[in-house]
Amino acid sequence: MVRHTRQIALLKGESWWGGASFDGVLMPFDAGSRYRKDLRRINPNQAMPLLLSSKGRYVWSERPFTFSFESGVLHLVSSDERIELHEGSGTLREAFAQAASRHFHLNGKIPDPLAFTAPQYNTWTEMHLEPTQQKVLAYAEGVLANGMPPGVLIIDDNWMRDYGNLDFNRLFFPDPDEMMRRLHAMGFKVMLWVCPYVSADGNVFMTLRRKGFLLKDHTGEPAIMEWWNGYSSLLDLSNPDAVAWFTQQLDGLAARYDVDGFKFDAGNPVMTEDGDEERYNWHTRIEENEDTFIYASIGVRYALSEYRECWKGAGLPLIQRQQDKAHVWGKSGLSDLIPNGLAQSIMGYAYNCPDLIGGGSDAICVDDGRPDIDQELFIRYAQCSTLFPMMQFSVAPWRVLDETHLGYCMEMVRLRMKMGPEILALALKAADTGEPIMRPMEYVYPGKGYHEVVDQFMLGDDILVAPILEKGARTRKIHFPEGNWVDESGALYPGGVCSEVLARISWLPWFRRVEMRPSDRGIPEGPGVL
Repeated sequence: MVRHTRQIALLKGESWWGGASFDGVLMPFDAGSRYRKDLRRINPNQAMPLLLSSKGRYVWSERPFTFSFESGVLHLVSSDERIELHEGSGTLREAFAQAASRHFHLNGKIPDPLAFTAPQYNTWTEMHLEPTQQKVLAYAEGVLANGMPPGVLIIDDNWMRDYGNLDFNRLFFPDPDEMMRRLHAMGFKVMLWVCPYVSADGNVFMTLRRKGFLLKDHTGEPAIMEWWNGYSSLLDLSNPDAVAWFTQQLDGLAARYDVDGFKFDAGNPVMTEDGDEERYNWHTRIEENEDTFIYASIGVRYALSEYRECWKGAGLPLIQRQQDKAHVWGKSGLSDLIPNGLAQSIMGYAYNCPDLIGGGSDAICVDDGRPDIDQELFIRYAQCSTLFPMMQFSVAPWRVLDETHLGYCMEMVRLRMKMGPEILALALKAADTGEPIMRPMEYVYPGKGYHEVVDQFMLGDDILVAPILEKGARTRKIHFPEGNWVDESGALYPGGVCSEVLARISWLPWFRRVEMRPSDRGIPEGPGVL
Protein backbone atom coordinates (compact mmCIF):
# COMPACT_ATOMS: atom_id res chain seq x y z
CA MET A 1 0.00 0.00 0.00
CA VAL A 2 1.38 3.43 -0.99
CA ARG A 3 1.82 5.81 1.90
CA HIS A 4 1.91 9.59 1.50
CA THR A 5 3.70 11.60 4.16
CA ARG A 6 3.73 15.26 5.11
CA GLN A 7 5.37 17.32 7.83
CA ILE A 8 3.89 20.54 9.17
CA ALA A 9 5.95 22.76 11.46
CA LEU A 10 3.93 24.10 14.37
CA LEU A 11 3.65 27.85 14.62
CA LYS A 12 4.74 29.68 17.75
CA GLY A 13 2.15 29.14 20.47
CA GLU A 14 0.02 26.89 18.25
CA SER A 15 -2.22 24.20 19.76
CA TRP A 16 -4.21 21.46 18.00
CA TRP A 17 -7.35 19.46 18.72
CA GLY A 18 -9.03 16.55 16.95
CA GLY A 19 -8.65 13.00 15.72
CA ALA A 20 -10.11 10.71 18.40
CA SER A 21 -12.35 12.06 21.16
CA PHE A 22 -11.31 9.34 23.62
CA ASP A 23 -7.90 11.03 23.71
CA GLY A 24 -9.39 14.39 24.62
CA VAL A 25 -7.61 14.05 27.96
CA LEU A 26 -4.33 14.52 26.03
CA MET A 27 -5.49 17.60 24.11
CA PRO A 28 -4.56 20.15 23.05
CA PHE A 29 -1.41 18.99 21.28
CA ASP A 30 1.43 21.50 21.06
CA ALA A 31 5.17 21.80 20.50
CA GLY A 32 5.86 19.83 23.68
CA SER A 33 3.55 16.92 22.84
CA ARG A 34 4.65 13.40 21.96
CA TYR A 35 1.56 11.67 20.61
CA ARG A 36 0.68 9.27 17.80
CA LYS A 37 -2.71 8.08 16.54
CA ASP A 38 -3.75 5.79 13.71
CA LEU A 39 -7.32 6.82 12.87
CA ARG A 40 -8.10 3.38 11.51
CA ARG A 41 -8.20 2.35 15.18
CA ILE A 42 -10.82 4.63 16.69
CA ASN A 43 -12.33 2.40 19.36
CA PRO A 44 -14.03 3.16 21.71
CA ASN A 45 -15.46 6.62 20.87
CA GLN A 46 -16.07 9.15 18.12
CA ALA A 47 -13.39 10.11 15.60
CA MET A 48 -12.94 12.44 12.65
CA PRO A 49 -10.21 12.79 9.99
CA LEU A 50 -9.90 16.38 11.20
CA LEU A 51 -7.31 18.36 13.16
CA LEU A 52 -7.97 21.98 14.18
CA SER A 53 -5.45 24.65 15.14
CA SER A 54 -5.64 27.62 17.48
CA LYS A 55 -4.05 29.63 14.66
CA GLY A 56 -6.93 29.07 12.26
CA ARG A 57 -5.45 26.13 10.33
CA TYR A 58 -6.97 22.70 9.88
CA VAL A 59 -6.12 19.31 8.39
CA TRP A 60 -8.73 17.19 6.61
CA SER A 61 -8.73 13.89 4.72
CA GLU A 62 -11.58 11.81 3.36
CA ARG A 63 -9.83 8.67 4.61
CA PRO A 64 -8.25 7.72 7.94
CA PHE A 65 -4.69 8.85 8.44
CA THR A 66 -1.97 8.48 11.03
CA PHE A 67 -0.69 11.60 12.73
CA SER A 68 1.88 12.34 15.36
CA PHE A 69 3.28 15.32 17.22
CA GLU A 70 6.97 15.29 17.99
CA SER A 71 9.57 18.02 18.48
CA GLY A 72 7.24 20.77 17.29
CA VAL A 73 6.28 19.01 14.06
CA LEU A 74 2.94 17.49 13.01
CA HIS A 75 3.63 14.35 10.97
CA LEU A 76 0.90 13.02 8.66
CA VAL A 77 0.85 9.61 6.99
CA SER A 78 -2.01 8.57 4.72
CA SER A 79 -2.91 6.23 1.89
CA ASP A 80 -4.71 9.20 0.31
CA GLU A 81 -2.57 11.85 -1.32
CA ARG A 82 -5.45 14.28 -1.02
CA ILE A 83 -4.86 14.95 2.67
CA GLU A 84 -5.40 18.69 2.95
CA LEU A 85 -3.87 21.47 5.03
CA HIS A 86 -6.05 24.56 5.02
CA GLU A 87 -3.95 27.55 5.95
CA GLY A 88 -5.28 30.39 8.04
CA SER A 89 -4.16 33.21 10.28
CA GLY A 90 -7.17 33.27 12.53
CA THR A 91 -8.45 31.37 15.54
CA LEU A 92 -9.73 27.94 16.58
CA ARG A 93 -13.26 29.19 16.06
CA GLU A 94 -12.50 30.33 12.53
CA ALA A 95 -10.82 27.03 11.67
CA PHE A 96 -13.86 25.17 13.03
CA ALA A 97 -16.30 27.30 11.01
CA GLN A 98 -14.38 26.64 7.78
CA ALA A 99 -14.19 22.90 8.41
CA ALA A 100 -17.86 22.68 9.40
CA SER A 101 -19.07 24.49 6.29
CA ARG A 102 -17.09 22.19 4.02
CA HIS A 103 -17.13 18.78 5.67
CA PHE A 104 -19.98 18.39 8.21
CA HIS A 105 -23.36 16.76 7.57
CA LEU A 106 -25.54 19.75 8.50
CA ASN A 107 -29.23 19.41 7.70
CA GLY A 108 -30.95 21.63 10.27
CA LYS A 109 -32.13 18.67 12.36
CA ILE A 110 -31.41 17.76 15.98
CA PRO A 111 -32.30 14.76 18.16
CA ASP A 112 -35.70 14.97 19.85
CA PRO A 113 -35.79 18.14 22.04
CA LEU A 114 -36.64 16.08 25.13
CA ALA A 115 -33.05 14.77 25.07
CA PHE A 116 -31.86 18.32 25.85
CA THR A 117 -34.58 19.69 28.11
CA ALA A 118 -34.82 16.85 30.66
CA PRO A 119 -32.48 14.23 32.12
CA GLN A 120 -32.24 10.88 30.36
CA TYR A 121 -32.54 7.53 32.14
CA ASN A 122 -30.83 4.25 31.22
CA THR A 123 -31.69 0.87 32.75
CA TRP A 124 -28.11 -0.48 32.51
CA THR A 125 -26.73 -0.20 36.03
CA GLU A 126 -29.99 -1.09 37.73
CA MET A 127 -30.64 -4.21 35.66
CA HIS A 128 -27.41 -5.00 33.81
CA LEU A 129 -28.16 -8.01 31.54
CA GLU A 130 -31.40 -8.92 33.31
CA PRO A 131 -34.03 -6.31 32.39
CA THR A 132 -37.69 -7.23 32.75
CA GLN A 133 -40.95 -5.47 32.09
CA GLN A 134 -41.63 -5.27 35.82
CA LYS A 135 -38.20 -3.78 36.56
CA VAL A 136 -38.47 -1.20 33.76
CA LEU A 137 -41.87 0.00 34.91
CA ALA A 138 -40.75 0.11 38.56
CA TYR A 139 -37.71 2.17 37.56
CA ALA A 140 -39.83 4.66 35.61
CA GLU A 141 -42.31 4.91 38.47
CA GLY A 142 -39.41 5.49 40.86
CA VAL A 143 -38.20 8.41 38.75
CA LEU A 144 -41.56 10.16 39.09
CA ALA A 145 -42.18 9.15 42.71
CA ASN A 146 -38.92 10.79 43.74
CA GLY A 147 -39.70 14.10 42.09
CA MET A 148 -37.63 13.65 38.94
CA PRO A 149 -39.18 14.62 35.59
CA PRO A 150 -39.94 12.13 32.81
CA GLY A 151 -37.41 12.11 29.99
CA VAL A 152 -35.88 9.76 27.46
CA LEU A 153 -35.80 6.21 28.89
CA ILE A 154 -33.35 3.72 27.38
CA ILE A 155 -34.05 0.00 27.83
CA ASP A 156 -30.55 -1.40 27.59
CA ASP A 157 -29.06 -4.75 26.54
CA ASN A 158 -30.88 -8.11 26.65
CA TRP A 159 -34.51 -7.07 26.21
CA MET A 160 -34.61 -8.95 22.89
CA ARG A 161 -35.09 -12.65 22.13
CA ASP A 162 -31.52 -12.94 20.90
CA TYR A 163 -28.89 -10.84 19.14
CA GLY A 164 -30.25 -10.35 15.66
CA ASN A 165 -33.74 -11.51 16.70
CA LEU A 166 -35.17 -8.07 17.41
CA ASP A 167 -38.38 -8.72 19.26
CA PHE A 168 -39.10 -8.67 22.97
CA ASN A 169 -38.31 -11.79 24.97
CA ARG A 170 -41.84 -12.58 26.14
CA LEU A 171 -40.53 -14.57 29.11
CA PHE A 172 -39.31 -11.30 30.64
CA PHE A 173 -41.50 -8.82 28.74
CA PRO A 174 -44.88 -10.58 28.61
CA ASP A 175 -46.84 -7.55 27.35
CA PRO A 176 -44.56 -4.97 25.72
CA ASP A 177 -47.53 -3.12 24.21
CA GLU A 178 -48.87 -2.43 27.68
CA MET A 179 -45.42 -1.50 28.98
CA MET A 180 -44.91 1.02 26.20
CA ARG A 181 -48.39 2.44 26.69
CA ARG A 182 -47.73 2.99 30.40
CA LEU A 183 -44.30 4.52 29.85
CA HIS A 184 -45.65 6.97 27.31
CA ALA A 185 -48.58 7.81 29.58
CA MET A 186 -46.03 8.71 32.29
CA GLY A 187 -44.38 11.14 29.87
CA PHE A 188 -41.31 9.10 28.84
CA LYS A 189 -39.98 8.57 25.34
CA VAL A 190 -38.46 5.11 24.95
CA MET A 191 -35.33 3.87 23.18
CA LEU A 192 -34.21 0.27 22.78
CA TRP A 193 -30.60 -0.97 22.77
CA VAL A 194 -29.55 -2.64 19.49
CA CYS A 195 -26.32 -3.88 17.91
CA PRO A 196 -25.23 -5.28 14.51
CA TYR A 197 -24.24 -8.67 15.95
CA VAL A 198 -26.19 -11.89 15.29
CA SER A 199 -26.07 -14.93 17.57
CA ALA A 200 -24.59 -17.76 15.55
CA ASP A 201 -26.89 -20.57 16.69
CA GLY A 202 -30.41 -19.40 15.82
CA ASN A 203 -32.90 -19.20 12.98
CA VAL A 204 -32.04 -15.57 12.20
CA PHE A 205 -28.39 -16.53 11.68
CA MET A 206 -29.39 -19.29 9.29
CA THR A 207 -31.66 -16.96 7.32
CA LEU A 208 -29.06 -14.20 7.07
CA ARG A 209 -26.35 -16.69 6.16
CA ARG A 210 -28.47 -18.00 3.30
CA LYS A 211 -29.15 -14.47 2.06
CA GLY A 212 -25.46 -13.51 2.23
CA PHE A 213 -26.09 -10.72 4.74
CA LEU A 214 -23.29 -11.68 7.17
CA LEU A 215 -19.66 -10.62 7.01
CA LYS A 216 -17.53 -13.51 5.72
CA ASP A 217 -14.05 -14.60 6.68
CA HIS A 218 -11.31 -15.58 4.20
CA THR A 219 -12.92 -19.01 3.67
CA GLY A 220 -16.21 -17.50 2.52
CA GLU A 221 -18.08 -18.57 5.67
CA PRO A 222 -19.67 -16.12 8.15
CA ALA A 223 -16.95 -14.67 10.39
CA ILE A 224 -17.40 -15.27 14.10
CA MET A 225 -16.34 -12.13 15.96
CA GLU A 226 -15.37 -11.85 19.61
CA TRP A 227 -17.01 -8.93 21.42
CA TRP A 228 -17.81 -8.11 25.05
CA ASN A 229 -20.90 -10.34 25.10
CA GLY A 230 -19.17 -13.40 23.65
CA TYR A 231 -18.91 -14.62 20.05
CA SER A 232 -21.33 -13.70 17.27
CA SER A 233 -21.54 -13.11 13.56
CA LEU A 234 -21.81 -9.59 12.19
CA LEU A 235 -24.07 -7.94 9.65
CA ASP A 236 -22.20 -7.08 6.47
CA LEU A 237 -22.80 -3.35 6.46
CA SER A 238 -21.27 -3.06 2.98
CA ASN A 239 -24.30 -4.93 1.64
CA PRO A 240 -27.20 -2.52 1.03
CA ASP A 241 -29.66 -5.41 1.30
CA ALA A 242 -28.31 -6.34 4.75
CA VAL A 243 -28.63 -2.72 5.88
CA ALA A 244 -32.17 -2.63 4.49
CA TRP A 245 -33.02 -5.83 6.41
CA PHE A 246 -31.70 -4.35 9.68
CA THR A 247 -33.54 -1.09 9.07
CA GLN A 248 -36.74 -3.02 8.38
CA GLN A 249 -36.43 -4.74 11.76
CA LEU A 250 -36.02 -1.38 13.51
CA ASP A 251 -38.88 0.21 11.60
CA GLY A 252 -41.03 -2.77 12.56
CA LEU A 253 -40.23 -2.27 16.24
CA ALA A 254 -40.98 1.44 16.00
CA ALA A 255 -44.33 0.80 14.35
CA ARG A 256 -45.36 -2.28 16.37
CA TYR A 257 -44.54 -0.96 19.83
CA ASP A 258 -44.42 2.82 19.29
CA VAL A 259 -40.68 2.87 20.03
CA ASP A 260 -39.19 6.38 19.85
CA GLY A 261 -35.60 5.49 18.95
CA PHE A 262 -32.61 3.24 19.45
CA LYS A 263 -29.31 3.07 21.28
CA PHE A 264 -26.93 1.79 18.59
CA ASP A 265 -24.09 0.04 20.39
CA ALA A 266 -21.06 -1.93 19.17
CA GLY A 267 -20.44 0.04 16.00
CA ASN A 268 -16.66 -0.13 16.06
CA PRO A 269 -15.01 -0.63 12.64
CA VAL A 270 -13.90 -4.08 11.58
CA MET A 271 -10.13 -3.83 11.53
CA THR A 272 -7.47 -5.56 9.48
CA GLU A 273 -3.74 -5.27 9.92
CA ASP A 274 -1.50 -3.93 7.17
CA GLY A 275 -0.90 -6.70 4.67
CA ASP A 276 -3.95 -8.62 5.94
CA GLU A 277 -6.66 -6.93 3.88
CA GLU A 278 -8.13 -10.28 2.80
CA ARG A 279 -8.94 -11.43 6.35
CA TYR A 280 -12.59 -10.51 5.78
CA ASN A 281 -14.64 -10.66 2.60
CA TRP A 282 -17.04 -7.75 2.35
CA HIS A 283 -19.97 -7.88 -0.05
CA THR A 284 -18.79 -4.59 -1.54
CA ARG A 285 -15.33 -3.14 -1.08
CA ILE A 286 -15.56 -0.20 1.33
CA GLU A 287 -13.09 2.32 2.66
CA GLU A 288 -11.53 1.87 6.09
CA ASN A 289 -13.98 2.79 8.88
CA GLU A 290 -16.79 3.11 6.32
CA ASP A 291 -18.77 0.34 8.07
CA THR A 292 -18.95 2.54 11.16
CA PHE A 293 -20.19 5.48 9.08
CA ILE A 294 -22.86 3.30 7.45
CA TYR A 295 -23.98 2.11 10.88
CA ALA A 296 -24.31 5.72 12.08
CA SER A 297 -26.27 6.68 8.96
CA ILE A 298 -29.00 4.21 9.93
CA GLY A 299 -29.78 6.22 13.06
CA VAL A 300 -30.54 9.42 11.16
CA ARG A 301 -34.00 8.11 10.28
CA TYR A 302 -35.12 8.13 13.94
CA ALA A 303 -35.81 11.10 16.22
CA LEU A 304 -33.71 9.52 18.96
CA SER A 305 -30.52 7.62 18.18
CA GLU A 306 -27.52 7.23 20.47
CA TYR A 307 -24.02 6.12 19.45
CA ARG A 308 -20.86 5.46 21.43
CA GLU A 309 -18.66 5.16 18.35
CA CYS A 310 -18.83 7.18 15.16
CA TRP A 311 -16.68 8.03 12.14
CA LYS A 312 -17.08 11.18 10.01
CA GLY A 313 -20.44 11.78 11.66
CA ALA A 314 -19.98 15.48 12.47
CA GLY A 315 -23.26 17.33 12.13
CA LEU A 316 -25.51 14.27 12.06
CA PRO A 317 -28.51 14.60 14.44
CA LEU A 318 -27.31 11.79 16.71
CA ILE A 319 -26.69 11.57 20.45
CA GLN A 320 -22.98 10.85 20.96
CA ARG A 321 -22.19 9.25 24.33
CA GLN A 322 -18.77 8.95 25.90
CA GLN A 323 -17.16 5.59 26.58
CA ASP A 324 -18.17 3.95 29.88
CA LYS A 325 -16.42 5.57 32.81
CA ALA A 326 -15.40 4.01 36.10
CA HIS A 327 -16.71 5.04 39.50
CA VAL A 328 -13.45 6.82 40.31
CA TRP A 329 -12.33 10.43 40.61
CA GLY A 330 -9.30 10.37 38.32
CA LYS A 331 -8.29 8.83 35.01
CA SER A 332 -11.02 6.88 33.20
CA GLY A 333 -13.52 8.37 35.62
CA LEU A 334 -14.88 11.79 36.52
CA SER A 335 -11.78 13.77 35.50
CA ASP A 336 -12.07 12.54 31.88
CA LEU A 337 -15.59 13.87 31.27
CA ILE A 338 -14.80 17.49 30.42
CA PRO A 339 -11.69 17.07 28.21
CA ASN A 340 -13.27 14.21 26.27
CA GLY A 341 -16.54 16.12 25.98
CA LEU A 342 -14.68 19.13 24.61
CA ALA A 343 -12.90 16.88 22.11
CA GLN A 344 -16.26 15.52 20.92
CA SER A 345 -17.59 19.06 20.56
CA ILE A 346 -14.65 20.54 18.67
CA MET A 347 -14.73 17.59 16.24
CA GLY A 348 -18.34 18.36 15.31
CA TYR A 349 -20.24 15.99 17.61
CA ALA A 350 -22.31 18.75 19.17
CA TYR A 351 -25.05 16.59 20.72
CA ASN A 352 -22.73 14.88 23.14
CA CYS A 353 -23.56 13.13 26.38
CA PRO A 354 -21.19 12.22 29.22
CA ASP A 355 -21.28 8.69 30.52
CA LEU A 356 -23.92 7.59 33.02
CA ILE A 357 -23.90 9.62 36.23
CA GLY A 358 -21.68 7.86 38.74
CA GLY A 359 -19.97 5.89 35.98
CA GLY A 360 -21.44 3.23 33.72
CA SER A 361 -18.83 0.51 34.13
CA ASP A 362 -19.61 -2.80 35.78
CA ALA A 363 -18.11 -1.54 39.07
CA ILE A 364 -21.49 -0.20 40.17
CA CYS A 365 -23.77 -2.58 38.28
CA VAL A 366 -25.81 -4.37 40.92
CA ASP A 367 -28.93 -6.47 41.02
CA ASP A 368 -29.82 -6.28 44.70
CA GLY A 369 -29.07 -4.09 47.65
CA ARG A 370 -27.11 -0.87 47.78
CA PRO A 371 -23.81 -0.72 45.88
CA ASP A 372 -20.68 0.44 47.61
CA ILE A 373 -20.47 3.91 46.08
CA ASP A 374 -18.87 7.18 47.04
CA GLN A 375 -21.82 9.54 47.51
CA GLU A 376 -19.64 12.63 47.14
CA LEU A 377 -18.33 11.27 43.83
CA PHE A 378 -21.87 10.54 42.63
CA ILE A 379 -22.91 14.14 43.33
CA ARG A 380 -19.84 15.55 41.57
CA TYR A 381 -20.64 13.31 38.56
CA ALA A 382 -24.18 14.71 38.54
CA GLN A 383 -22.96 18.29 38.83
CA CYS A 384 -20.39 17.84 36.06
CA SER A 385 -23.07 16.40 33.75
CA THR A 386 -25.82 18.93 34.44
CA LEU A 387 -24.77 21.59 31.92
CA PHE A 388 -23.37 19.25 29.28
CA PRO A 389 -25.55 19.19 26.16
CA MET A 390 -27.21 16.13 27.75
CA MET A 391 -27.16 14.33 31.09
CA GLN A 392 -28.04 10.68 31.71
CA PHE A 393 -28.87 8.81 34.91
CA SER A 394 -28.80 5.04 35.30
CA VAL A 395 -28.24 3.92 38.88
CA ALA A 396 -31.28 5.16 40.81
CA PRO A 397 -30.15 8.09 42.99
CA TRP A 398 -32.98 7.54 45.48
CA ARG A 399 -31.69 4.04 46.13
CA VAL A 400 -28.00 4.78 46.64
CA LEU A 401 -27.97 8.24 48.24
CA ASP A 402 -28.91 9.33 51.72
CA GLU A 403 -31.47 12.09 52.14
CA THR A 404 -28.91 14.90 52.19
CA HIS A 405 -27.04 13.81 49.07
CA LEU A 406 -30.30 13.05 47.27
CA GLY A 407 -31.26 16.64 47.93
CA TYR A 408 -28.05 17.84 46.28
CA CYS A 409 -28.79 15.60 43.30
CA MET A 410 -32.30 17.00 42.97
CA GLU A 411 -30.90 20.52 42.90
CA MET A 412 -29.00 19.53 39.76
CA VAL A 413 -32.13 18.06 38.20
CA ARG A 414 -33.97 21.31 38.84
CA LEU A 415 -31.08 23.29 37.37
CA ARG A 416 -31.17 21.11 34.27
CA MET A 417 -34.87 21.75 33.81
CA LYS A 418 -34.30 25.47 34.24
CA MET A 419 -31.44 25.61 31.73
CA GLY A 420 -32.95 23.14 29.27
CA PRO A 421 -34.47 25.79 26.97
CA GLU A 422 -31.12 27.59 26.64
CA ILE A 423 -29.31 24.34 25.86
CA LEU A 424 -31.98 23.45 23.31
CA ALA A 425 -31.52 26.84 21.63
CA LEU A 426 -27.79 26.14 21.29
CA ALA A 427 -28.60 22.72 19.82
CA LEU A 428 -30.85 24.29 17.21
CA LYS A 429 -28.06 26.66 16.23
CA ALA A 430 -25.63 23.74 16.00
CA ALA A 431 -27.97 22.06 13.52
CA ASP A 432 -27.40 24.93 11.09
CA THR A 433 -23.76 25.83 11.74
CA GLY A 434 -22.24 22.82 13.50
CA GLU A 435 -21.07 25.13 16.27
CA PRO A 436 -20.46 23.24 19.52
CA ILE A 437 -22.83 23.60 22.46
CA MET A 438 -20.08 23.09 25.06
CA ARG A 439 -16.95 24.93 24.01
CA PRO A 440 -13.26 25.01 24.98
CA MET A 441 -12.18 28.24 26.65
CA GLU A 442 -9.80 28.84 23.71
CA TYR A 443 -12.74 28.69 21.29
CA VAL A 444 -14.51 31.64 22.94
CA TYR A 445 -11.45 33.53 24.23
CA PRO A 446 -8.63 32.97 21.71
CA GLY A 447 -5.04 33.83 22.42
CA LYS A 448 -5.49 34.41 26.15
CA GLY A 449 -3.70 31.30 27.36
CA TYR A 450 -6.91 29.38 28.04
CA HIS A 451 -5.95 26.52 25.72
CA GLU A 452 -4.43 24.79 28.75
CA VAL A 453 -7.64 25.01 30.81
CA VAL A 454 -9.31 21.63 30.40
CA ASP A 455 -11.31 21.31 33.65
CA GLN A 456 -13.91 23.97 32.87
CA PHE A 457 -15.89 24.86 29.75
CA MET A 458 -18.17 27.40 28.14
CA LEU A 459 -21.82 26.66 27.49
CA GLY A 460 -22.36 28.81 24.45
CA ASP A 461 -20.46 32.09 24.66
CA ASP A 462 -21.86 33.48 27.90
CA ILE A 463 -22.00 30.70 30.52
CA LEU A 464 -18.88 29.47 32.30
CA VAL A 465 -19.07 26.02 33.96
CA ALA A 466 -16.36 24.88 36.40
CA PRO A 467 -17.39 21.62 38.14
CA ILE A 468 -15.50 20.39 41.20
CA LEU A 469 -13.57 17.27 40.28
CA GLU A 470 -11.41 16.39 43.31
CA LYS A 471 -12.44 14.33 46.31
CA GLY A 472 -12.78 16.33 49.50
CA ALA A 473 -11.96 19.60 47.73
CA ARG A 474 -12.36 22.64 49.97
CA THR A 475 -11.65 25.18 47.21
CA ARG A 476 -11.66 25.35 43.43
CA LYS A 477 -9.54 27.58 41.18
CA ILE A 478 -11.55 29.09 38.35
CA HIS A 479 -10.22 31.03 35.36
CA PHE A 480 -12.62 33.93 34.81
CA PRO A 481 -12.14 35.56 31.38
CA GLU A 482 -12.35 39.31 31.05
CA GLY A 483 -15.72 40.81 31.79
CA ASN A 484 -18.10 40.44 34.68
CA TRP A 485 -19.64 37.19 35.87
CA VAL A 486 -22.52 36.47 38.23
CA ASP A 487 -23.47 33.18 39.85
CA GLU A 488 -27.00 31.86 40.26
CA SER A 489 -27.56 34.03 43.33
CA GLY A 490 -26.56 37.18 41.44
CA ALA A 491 -23.23 37.63 43.24
CA LEU A 492 -20.50 39.22 41.13
CA TYR A 493 -17.15 37.67 40.19
CA PRO A 494 -14.59 39.91 38.44
CA GLY A 495 -13.06 38.67 35.19
CA GLY A 496 -9.54 38.56 33.89
CA VAL A 497 -8.26 36.67 36.93
CA CYS A 498 -7.92 33.16 38.32
CA SER A 499 -9.95 33.14 41.53
CA GLU A 500 -10.20 30.53 44.25
CA VAL A 501 -13.75 29.79 45.39
CA LEU A 502 -15.15 27.59 48.11
CA ALA A 503 -16.02 24.08 46.86
CA ARG A 504 -19.26 23.42 48.67
CA ILE A 505 -20.59 19.90 48.13
CA SER A 506 -24.00 21.35 47.33
CA TRP A 507 -22.76 23.71 44.61
CA LEU A 508 -21.99 23.49 40.91
CA PRO A 509 -19.94 26.60 40.10
CA TRP A 510 -21.46 28.17 37.00
CA PHE A 511 -21.54 31.81 36.01
CA ARG A 512 -23.18 34.05 33.44
CA ARG A 513 -21.34 36.87 31.70
CA VAL A 514 -23.13 40.19 32.18
CA GLU A 515 -22.74 43.78 31.11
CA MET A 516 -22.18 46.11 34.05
CA ARG A 517 -24.34 49.19 34.47
CA PRO A 518 -23.65 52.09 36.81
CA SER A 519 -26.46 50.87 39.07
CA ASP A 520 -24.71 47.49 39.40
CA ARG A 521 -21.60 48.84 41.11
CA GLY A 522 -22.89 47.91 44.52
CA ILE A 523 -23.34 44.19 43.75
CA PRO A 524 -21.32 42.20 46.31
CA GLU A 525 -18.55 39.90 45.20
CA GLY A 526 -19.30 36.20 45.17
CA PRO A 527 -19.26 34.81 48.70
CA GLY A 528 -16.96 31.98 47.69
CA VAL A 529 -14.07 34.12 46.46
CA LEU A 530 -10.98 33.78 48.64
